[in-house]
Amino acid sequence: MRNEDTIQRLYQAFASLDADTMASCYAPDARFDDEAFSLRGAREVGGMWKMLCEATRAKGADVWKLSWRDVQAEGSTGRAHWDAHYRFSATGRIVDNSIDSEFRFTPEGLIAEQRDRFDFWTWSRQALGTPGLLLGWTPMLRNKVRAGAAKNLATYLANQP
Repeated sequence: MRNEDTIQRLYQAFASLDADTMASCYAPDARFDDEAFSLRGAREVGGMWKMLCEATRAKGADVWKLSWRDVQAEGSTGRAHWDAHYRFSATGRIVDNSIDSEFRFTPEGLIAEQRDRFDFWTWSRQALGTPGLLLGWTPMLRNKVRAGAAKNLATYLANQP
């Protein structure tokens, strides 16, 4: 149950935009990968959640909604599905994103690895509008989004104590 509890705690904290609690769910050497980020270590992973939660509070708290389901954990692995309704801070556009997460845990019940998967083209059409519609299926746009996300996170982390 400990690993399932960690998943529940992660999403409960995300629903309330509590990035500190989210960060506490990860091991110091945690890895996180999704369509926008490839992160290594608690500073990067926790920093990403803090950056996203702050952006949502600043520009999208009025529409923010997170739900999750199908939480399962067995042995050192787990999975869950979550849906996020939010305003993409870079464009102000409303996004409904459907994400499947896979986890690997430490013996202490912390997240060692998390891999989130979602349909990038669907996301890019909502978040970016016409450019996403026309180019969201291309590696070029995906790489541009990843580079922008990495740059934004590096800037954010550089300004943290």
